[in-house]
Amino acid sequence: MSLPHAILTALLEKPSSGLELTRRFDKSIGYFWSATHQQIYRELGRLEAEGQIRALASEQPARGQKKSYEVLPAGRAELARWTASSQDPKPLRDTMLLRLRAAAVVGTDGIEADLRRHLDLHRRQLAEYEEIEKHDFPPDRDSPQDRLRHLVLRAGIDLETFWTQWLTHAIEEFAELP
Repeated sequence: MSLPHAILTALLEKPSSGLELTRRFDKSIGYFWSATHQQIYRELGRLEAEGQIRALASEQPARGQKKSYEVLPAGRAELARWTASSQDPKPLRDTMLLRLRAAAVVGTDGIEADLRRHLDLHRRQLAEYEEIEKHDFPPDRDSPQDRLRHLVLRAGIDLETFWTQWLTHAIEEFAELP
């Protein structure tokens, strides 16, 4: 049920059209909660039908014009309720880990090359997060909102650091396999 909450969060940060929202997802929230453009538009319609958001009045009504949305009190209340609720962590589900387990019984063909590919992908993602941190979170940005946003980014940095270290170790293990 987190996609509607991700959308409510993004709209409370800045009222947006569906297109603007999908672009913002691609650049921020999408790093830790992905959604297709179709899912976002479908969810906008559902949230509007439930009275949690509304389309803002357009200054120039025209057919096919993009709608901008804002969060209504019911949407803010739902987001506050969800934020305050308790949720258990989700168990780790990673295809690479399952493939390594399967390789133990069927052989390792192709796995080492994919480990190296994954390492490259995680290194690039880590570099991107570190660049965002450098650009968006200088030491003087210390408001409570900035600190919480930075905390989310730090989680991404720490996860990518973990994966680059783990994948480096896994590749070293492969070098020692008979």
